Amino acid sequence: MPVIRLPLEIRPVLENGTPSAMVTCSADGKPNTTVISQVYYVDETHVALSFQFFSKTIRNVRENPHACVSLNDLIANMQWILVVQYDHSESEGPIFDEMDMRIEAIASASGMAGIFKLRAADVFLVKSFKSLSKASLNP
Repeated sequence: MPVIRLPLEIRPVLENGTPSAMVTCSADGKPNTTVISQVYYVDETHVALSFQFFSKTIRNVRENPHACVSLNDLIANMQWILVVQYDHSESEGPIFDEMDMRIEAIASASGMAGIFKLRAADVFLVKSFKSLSKASLNP
């Protein structure tokens, strides 16, 4: 299977601070959708997702490591869909520290400083991606 590499134009979308949607599925096929605060660019083949409150999402990912993440590009009026596979969690180190700092900045800007606590940075391998014009989504 070929290695999927994220294009450079997705970096600003990952750094724009806009919440993203994540869809997971339990081992028995029950879907779950949640909003996540941060999708962090790790490298051209991996992203890290903020693990804060989502016990059902985390349980699903541990049972079934496949998920989809929807990112909104507000500048280009596009949506990016990433198909990802859970790799590992980090609760310390440079990825965790950078994500924790960004989570705190997001919380502070929204008047919720100290409320959001990053429990881990869950690192995912990007299996595929697609970009969609939002104009093409409207009938």
